[in-house]
Amino acid sequence: MTEKNYNVIVVGGGHAGCEACAAAARMGAETLLITHNAATIGEMSCNPAIGGLGKGHLVREIDALDGLMGRIIDRAGIQFRMLNMSKGPAVRGPRAQADRDLYRQYMQQALAEQKNLDILEAAVEGLVFEGNRAAGVILSDGRQILADAIVLTTGTFLNGVMFTGHRTTVGGRVDDVSCLGITPYLNQRGLRMGRLKTGTPARLDGKTICRDILDIQHGDETPQPFSYLTEKITNRQVDCHVTHTNAKTHDIIRDNFNKCALFSGLIKGVGPRYCPSIEDKLVKFADRDSHQIFLEPEGLNTDIVYPNGISTSLPADVQEAFIRTIKGLENVRIVRYAYAIEYDYVDPQELDHCLQLKKVPALFLAGQINGTTGYEEAAAQGLLAGINAALMAEGKGREFVVDRSEAYIGVMVDDLITKGVDEPYRMFTSRSEYRLYLRADNADLRLTEKGRAIGCVSDERYRRFSSKREQIAKLQKEAEEMVVKSSELDSFGIKNKKDGVRRTAFNLMSYDDVSRETILLIWPKLKEYPYTVYEEVEIEAKYSGYIKRQLADIEVFKKDEKLKIQEDIDYAQIGSLSNEMVAKLSRIRPATVGEASRISGVTPAAIMAILGHLKK
Repeated sequence: MTEKNYNVIVVGGGHAGCEACAAAARMGAETLLITHNAATIGEMSCNPAIGGLGKGHLVREIDALDGLMGRIIDRAGIQFRMLNMSKGPAVRGPRAQADRDLYRQYMQQALAEQKNLDILEAAVEGLVFEGNRAAGVILSDGRQILADAIVLTTGTFLNGVMFTGHRTTVGGRVDDVSCLGITPYLNQRGLRMGRLKTGTPARLDGKTICRDILDIQHGDETPQPFSYLTEKITNRQVDCHVTHTNAKTHDIIRDNFNKCALFSGLIKGVGPRYCPSIEDKLVKFADRDSHQIFLEPEGLNTDIVYPNGISTSLPADVQEAFIRTIKGLENVRIVRYAYAIEYDYVDPQELDHCLQLKKVPALFLAGQINGTTGYEEAAAQGLLAGINAALMAEGKGREFVVDRSEAYIGVMVDDLITKGVDEPYRMFTSRSEYRLYLRADNADLRLTEKGRAIGCVSDERYRRFSSKREQIAKLQKEAEEMVVKSSELDSFGIKNKKDGVRRTAFNLMSYDDVSRETILLIWPKLKEYPYTVYEEVEIEAKYSGYIKRQLADIEVFKKDEKLKIQEDIDYAQIGSLSNEMVAKLSRIRPATVGEASRISGVTPAAIMAILGHLKK
């Protein structure tokens, strides 16, 4: 039985699926979101937080392209912090604790209000193909629903198995079922697949935590929103607390390594390097006698606390024992035990830069199915996949590509499709060679115009963006024309050479020892500009030389990206390429010379040989 046809079908209601279906619908595509349980759409399966270093940049970029995550966390956030404020703007990252219930509620509300979007509660257990092309999905009751493009965002549900000690439970998340039927269809298409692992800590009853003896972590006094559309954070803000493991904690864990699924051979998949379980930390950092734990409230109307830093797959009784050795948690009550989860993923080198499978046209993948970890990474991929699925359904041959010189979204996709993964991929600012340009503060200036051109940015957002851009240009022009004599600077406490040279407001913005308050004291007229506008001009003043050099580097990068490699190139016909090199290039099939140069093991000599072949 065939149901109504759609332009785009999105499978999975996690962070990738939410952004994918919203983006496709926003583009005008008739879109269907299919999920096991509509009540868990937008669920924060692990930590109740959004953003961080690198991750916060991704959220700002999602917002710049009119995605949902930034606006939702602004409405649901209960503690906002700008990380790395003591460092330069390139590595500052916004982060916010979320009220878990509010986040889910506001995300579901946003999707319910989205035009062109239907939501179906059902289990997808198969795929429909027309030749090599994906053409629809098969539900568990046998119904088929056809579409022009499919986006799979299965998260940890693809053959998901949960582990607490040696006890295993089939499922993609606690109290949720696993998706068992899709993997065989992917295997039939000859896709390379594997298993990865992640985990989550126990949940604690906050009423049983002795907070009085713990260090407090406050949020920022003036919370900075994620979304460029949010004027002000209105939720009541809360504190987090910090504690640490100790020698006794570690002794209990080590004494029970034999009961741990991670070390007993039950788990085959590799876990995230940068978010390891506590037992993994004790092995990898054997010289450490303590590890930090952040006690994060899960909401304004709940006592449940998330202990960030002690995810584990140890048995329940061992969790009880080691957690109660931790300062402040001596009498804690565990509300839900920790578990690890192992799931299927597809080698992301099977994807193109639109997140479409090279071997299966019209089938897009986003999120943990591509070997990534984290809400932000998943949401960014979902946004990109949803846009491109809508463009494919449009049938005009258009595609939306973000390269690594334009955004962290581009860095992530390029890393995935050229390097693949051997562990869950997580975003960091260090992954970008252009991070002084790819800042969290200027994501809209980098991407909103690009999004508008493709049709995914609303009129209201574009109007406000255009106004901000005009204000930045106006402020910079005024700052370059506002002049003060060097002899007058002493009265404002500014030390300077008495050289008779007049300084502009723009000049003074570049001085590390001249505060914004001082500049506004000299030129009160500048107070009329919003904080975000002033910040952009100030950064330009301080880093203009560095930014110009980085933009020159980007121009060189783009030259290689413009050199396309035809899809049917036969690498075996290129002289001087080793058999290993031919096999790797033939398998990954890079779209440009730039992509080829970033594949692990492809040498500069090999690139020269490819360039020579292309010229012929």
